[in-house]
Amino acid sequence: MTVDAYLSAVEPTKRAAFQALFEAVQSNIPSGFTLGMAWGMPSWVVPLERYPPGYHVTPDTPLPFLSLAAQRRHIAVYHMGLYADPQLLQWFRDAYPAHCTTKLDMGKSCIRFRNPKKIPTALIAELVSRMDVEAWIALYERSRG
Repeated sequence: MTVDAYLSAVEPTKRAAFQALFEAVQSNIPSGFTLGMAWGMPSWVVPLERYPPGYHVTPDTPLPFLSLAAQRRHIAVYHMGLYADPQLLQWFRDAYPAHCTTKLDMGKSCIRFRNPKKIPTALIAELVSRMDVEAWIALYERSRG
């Protein structure tokens, strides 16, 4: 499946919100990340040309950074930097209430939005812009030990 096919397949009740979120990410992600399909969803990764060791124990897999998914019950943002950088996570948790009245629903790297009309797109755009490729690679390498 291509990114365009994924975007077209998002259910109609979520499509406009998902498209707005996708465009906010695409417009604000620092240069060097590339968009493609990974893990069955639109994903921005560090290409192998930029980081040849690849991801974890699969050196032929580009280093993941951010993915978006339209799930059955929610829209999800998977941001690996939130999992790896406690300061970024704290900034996001602190900033969230000023952008959204719904309770923050998140796991380690996953932010879930159950109401498509209440996605804080501007906050996600800012989050995306806060970590460039070099910072992400350095953080990833430090986390590997």
